[in-house]
Amino acid sequence: MIARDLHNKLVDTLQHFPAVALLGPRQVGKTTLALEIGHSRNSLYLDLESEQDRAKMAQPEFYLSDHQDKLVIIDEVHRAPGLFPVLRGLIDRSRRAGRKNGQYLLLGSASLDLLKQSGETLAGRIAYLELTPFTVLETPEFPSDELWVRGGFPDSLLADSSAESLRWRQNFIRTYLERDIPQFGPRIAAETLRRFWIMLAHNQSGLLNSSQFARNLGVDVKTVNSYIDLLVDLLLVRRLTPWHSNIGKRLVKAPKVYVRDSGLLHALLTIPDKEALLSHPVVGQSWEGFVIENILGSVSDDVQACFYRTAGGGEVDLLLSWPNGNLWAVEIKRSVTPKLERGFHSACTDLNPSRKYVVYPGSERYRMALDAEAISLIDMVRELNDIGE
Repeated sequence: MIARDLHNKLVDTLQHFPAVALLGPRQVGKTTLALEIGHSRNSLYLDLESEQDRAKMAQPEFYLSDHQDKLVIIDEVHRAPGLFPVLRGLIDRSRRAGRKNGQYLLLGSASLDLLKQSGETLAGRIAYLELTPFTVLETPEFPSDELWVRGGFPDSLLADSSAESLRWRQNFIRTYLERDIPQFGPRIAAETLRRFWIMLAHNQSGLLNSSQFARNLGVDVKTVNSYIDLLVDLLLVRRLTPWHSNIGKRLVKAPKVYVRDSGLLHALLTIPDKEALLSHPVVGQSWEGFVIENILGSVSDDVQACFYRTAGGGEVDLLLSWPNGNLWAVEIKRSVTPKLERGFHSACTDLNPSRKYVVYPGSERYRMALDAEAISLIDMVRELNDIGE
């Protein structure tokens, strides 16, 4: 079994909060990680997709009161929206009795849904962590591009063949569209949402043009934005915001959008393997999204991420803004001989970043200019990970 980098952070967070919500898409490994932690202590696992476990929780206050000496792991917690006020009362009662933290580990497949339900009810009592698909730091034993091509969902990455991996991802997409997504909002025709998801895949790393999507789908802009919001909330799509600052430049205001897992991106575009990907027009944009997901999975929550683009052509693929005010400019190139372009130099003149990197698929780290380095993705995330420790 592949060890997850989030393991130690989750254990530590449980020591400091009565409740921890572990968020992530379905099949990303939340249950496996939770049970691994639960095996090392007195714990109880409840799956709210199980009729038997839902029956146990018909009167949650009575049932959970009998297990306050355990770490209670509640899977698919979004199925019980009325549970959070109950948890608040139980947590407060335990606090008054002098009991320790680490009482509840809540697993959910959507971010905003849980935040809405628990944000006020459990304020000061709950911490949120996101489990992403596997990252390059977690899978050093795999060929360098296999994680990129197949994506980081465990069953996809560990499949016996490329065909089996693609088949798993296609079934995953179908299940989300037909069974899972209807749980989280108004009924949306699965075929319409599939078409929209595929459009997003073709637009990988592009600026969000809601009006164009609306025309292509035959719906209004408000509906398109609700689709985007839903896929973002389900942690399947990333909306990367543009840099906003009064620097006397005309800045692009639309966000960029990415299908977060590269394997799902390739499945949506029916790209079966590396050879097909390398000859596909989306190859550069796919690599960009893959790099961004790995980088953002290695920085702390207080680091702000955005992109920079001006009407005059200045552009940085990823801008990391640190709490101390420092900026890191990260350019992403799918070339073993990357070159710094005029737009990057122009943007750096505007922004004056403290560090400049070009992430590329090679392994050698070297200086490209006086203050800019070419760096591999694995070295980049290791550096970020070391800072966060």
